[in-house]
Amino acid sequence: MKYFIIAGEASGDLHAANLIKAIMQEDHKAEFKYLGGDLMHKVTKRPPLIHYNDMAFMGVVDVIKNIRTIYRNLQQTKQAILSYKPDVVILVDYPGFNLKIAGFAKKKGFKTVYYIAPKLWAWKEGRVKKIKKYIDKLLVILPFEIGFYNKHQVAAEYVGNPVVDAVQNHKGLTRNEFFAKFQLDNRPIIALLPGSRRQELKMMLPTMLSVVKDFPEYQFVISGAPSFDKADYEEFLKDFTELPVIFNHTYDLLQHSHSAIVTSGTAALETALFKVPQVVVYKTHQWQYEIGKHLVKIPYFSLPNLIMQRSIVTELLQNDFNPAVLKAELQQINQGEKRRQILADYKDLENLLGKEPASEKAATSIVDFIKKS
Repeated sequence: MKYFIIAGEASGDLHAANLIKAIMQEDHKAEFKYLGGDLMHKVTKRPPLIHYNDMAFMGVVDVIKNIRTIYRNLQQTKQAILSYKPDVVILVDYPGFNLKIAGFAKKKGFKTVYYIAPKLWAWKEGRVKKIKKYIDKLLVILPFEIGFYNKHQVAAEYVGNPVVDAVQNHKGLTRNEFFAKFQLDNRPIIALLPGSRRQELKMMLPTMLSVVKDFPEYQFVISGAPSFDKADYEEFLKDFTELPVIFNHTYDLLQHSHSAIVTSGTAALETALFKVPQVVVYKTHQWQYEIGKHLVKIPYFSLPNLIMQRSIVTELLQNDFNPAVLKAELQQINQGEKRRQILADYKDLENLLGKEPASEKAATSIVDFIKKS
C-alpha cells in the first residue's frame, strides 16, 4: 500500500520515522512519499519532497514573513498527493499546515489519519470541527486526550506515547564513551535545551547562559538542534567559548546529565523519561505572550505537568524566566528534597503513559484501518 506522510518539525520527523519502521513490519510492500527530515530519509532511503527546515515557522511574525513559502509548500503538497494517489494520508502533529491538507485530501477522496493529534485542548478548540469533518482516524498520544475528544463526539484511540518508545529504544554511548567523544571533564552535566526554532534560540539561550558562572562545580552542555549548525550558536557564546554544543546526541546528553534547563515542548517529556530533574522555561515576544494568555486554556504549560495534571516540574514563563529565579530553581533541583520528589514523580508519569510500543500500535491500527475501509 502507498502512504503519504507529513511531519513538519524535528520531533515529528523522529516519530514519523519510527512509525514508518513499524508500518514496514506490518506491510512488507509499503511505499512512502513524505514531507519530513533526515530520520525519515534514513528509513525510507528516499529524500523528502519538502524538508521540515523549510516548513517550521513559528508565531505570527514568522508566518507572515514566510507566507509565500508556506503557500508554495501547500500547493506542492496537494499536487504530490494527487499525483501519488496514496491509500492513506498520515498527518503527524503540525496542525496549522496539516489541517489544511486534511481538508484537501478528504475532499479529494483520500483516507486520512492523524497521528499525534493537535493540542486543541490548549487553544483553538474550534478546530475540533475540522478534525471531526476531515479525519477518518484519530490516534492520540496523551491519556487525557481521549476524554477531551470524546467530549466533542470525536472517536480517538490512545496508542501510547512515541517518546516512551524512543527513549526505551535508545542504545547510546556509555558515560565514558560520551565524555571522551566530546572531550568533557569529570564534572556533572547540566544540559541546556534551548529549542529547535530560531526565535526560541534568541529568546531562551541568553538567560540559560546567565547562570553558567553561578555553578562552577558543574559543566554546561548545549544540545544543538538538527536544523542549526555551530555558527548559529556562536553569537550567544562570545563569553562562553569553551562551552560545548553537541549535535545529534540529545538522548546521550540527557542520559548522562545531572539536571537540565529545557525549553517547553517535546524535550521536556524526553528529559522526564530520562529521569533528569529539570526547569522548564519559555519566553516569547511580550505582545504574543499577552495575547496567548487569553487564548490558552490550560493550567500547565509543560508536558510532564499536563500529563500528570499537577505540577511536578517548575515552569518559568516569560518574566519569571530571569537569571535570579532560574538560579534559585536550578539550585533546588541539583540536590535535596525537591530533586528526590521530582524523581519520584517521574516514576508515576512513566506508569501513567504506559510502556506499550506506540509506533507499533499506531502502525497496526493504520494498516487495519486501510484494509477494512
